[in-house]
Amino acid sequence: MNVTQDLSFLSLITNAHLIVQLIMALLLGISLTSWTYIFRKMYAVRAARRQTIEFEKNFWAGGNLHALHQSAGKDRAHNGALARIFEAGMGEFIKGKASYGSRDALDVGAVLDGARRAMRAAFQREMDVLEAHLAFLASVGSVSPYIGLLGTVWGIMNAFRGLANVQQATLAAVAPGIAEALIATAIGLFAAIPAVVAYNRFAHDIDRLAIRFESFVEEFSNILQRQSR
Repeated sequence: MNVTQDLSFLSLITNAHLIVQLIMALLLGISLTSWTYIFRKMYAVRAARRQTIEFEKNFWAGGNLHALHQSAGKDRAHNGALARIFEAGMGEFIKGKASYGSRDALDVGAVLDGARRAMRAAFQREMDVLEAHLAFLASVGSVSPYIGLLGTVWGIMNAFRGLANVQQATLAAVAPGIAEALIATAIGLFAAIPAVVAYNRFAHDIDRLAIRFESFVEEFSNILQRQSR
């Protein structure tokens, strides 16, 4: 008996077992969500890097800190993370100095500690925004292959169970079931590989930005300390 089967990609998916189809649909949904986060995070990291470079140029140009503080507060959404960290620290420094009636009563240590804490709090907020959805990409990279493997195991199990109703077991009889099962693993890898690559890249870029932010906090704290004398 000659068994002729349509082994096209679309046909294998449409003829797959319902459980395998649900697993494929889940993996496709995960992949689409992952790519959405990848493109959004790519834009966010590039924008943060560009805004950081621009602010560092303006800051180290030697301009007036009060004028720079006013400029940073006008358009906080587009000035970047480093500008918001600077604004938090400078704003707290100004408030701290204003809370003392005279320069003789000025507690330099308390004012500087307040400014440093404000910058640290702003730093943590900015890092939370930059690191958003990274955990999802990491989960996709680690879990998707196993979800695809589950679909493959289920499909192969059904393929071999179907052999019980065939008088003569041939490769042509079992090949479609195995092929449709392996598609689940392929889709799982298609979802996992970009997520892992993107996670590693974004984690590296965000760590570099975090180092620049922390270095700025320390350098700006030294500047404020010199100005308080």
